Amino acid sequence: MTAIPPVLEIRDLHKSYGPLQVLKGVSIAARRGQVVSLIGSSGSGKSTLLRCCNLLEDSQSGDVLFEGEAVRWTGEGARRHPSDRAQVIRFRTNLAMVFQQFNLWSHMTILQNVMEAPVTVLGQPATEVEPRARALLAKVGIGDKADAWPAQLSGGQQQRAAIARALCMEPKALLFDEPTSALDPELQQEVVKVIKDLATEHRTMILVTHDMRLAADVSDHVVFLHQGRIEEEGPPERLFGAPQTERLKGFLAATMPA
Repeated sequence: MTAIPPVLEIRDLHKSYGPLQVLKGVSIAARRGQVVSLIGSSGSGKSTLLRCCNLLEDSQSGDVLFEGEAVRWTGEGARRHPSDRAQVIRFRTNLAMVFQQFNLWSHMTILQNVMEAPVTVLGQPATEVEPRARALLAKVGIGDKADAWPAQLSGGQQQRAAIARALCMEPKALLFDEPTSALDPELQQEVVKVIKDLATEHRTMILVTHDMRLAADVSDHVVFLHQGRIEEEGPPERLFGAPQTERLKGFLAATMPA
């Protein structure tokens, strides 16, 4: 019997910005229904890795695979980029990204924000998308804000709207890039609850976070990045309960609440 490939897999990825090496041969995989958290200090390469997963950044070498299908590249090194635009769109459509800064369109209502991509990118009828969009807004706890403008919402409400927007694409995986770090502490918990609820639904997620308690609570697998390399990885109970490396021990001592 053929093994089911991971939803998303990264193999030996290298990424540089000029002379600065940001990723130095990183390999990760997220299987169906698995939550993988990326942790590490600022500058360790976490967000860059996530952006490479979604092809928002081009890497110099290594492979990016979606459900076993590898990205097709042209060129080498700094000139390397995906060669098949249709493949890139298909991959991104199935790997919905939730950004740190929400990125809602200010000239659209919250409902219009959630509906926009399925209607314009996927070509789905608005009459079909609207009930799904309203249900997702209710799911994340802001069903009463459908007709509001982004500027009328708190940061936590905007981030929940961004999550509903990502879910409306019905992606195979969700990619979260520091989804709570732009929020005040009291608003962070609104978003944390939504992410925890999604984890209980066994959705495939890759989560970049500075919130160690969130990573410990929702993850099946945790990856600790240090200076562009994987320093340590494994199940959360081992990484947080019995870290093996001095770097991870020091990182957790500085970031975990007492």
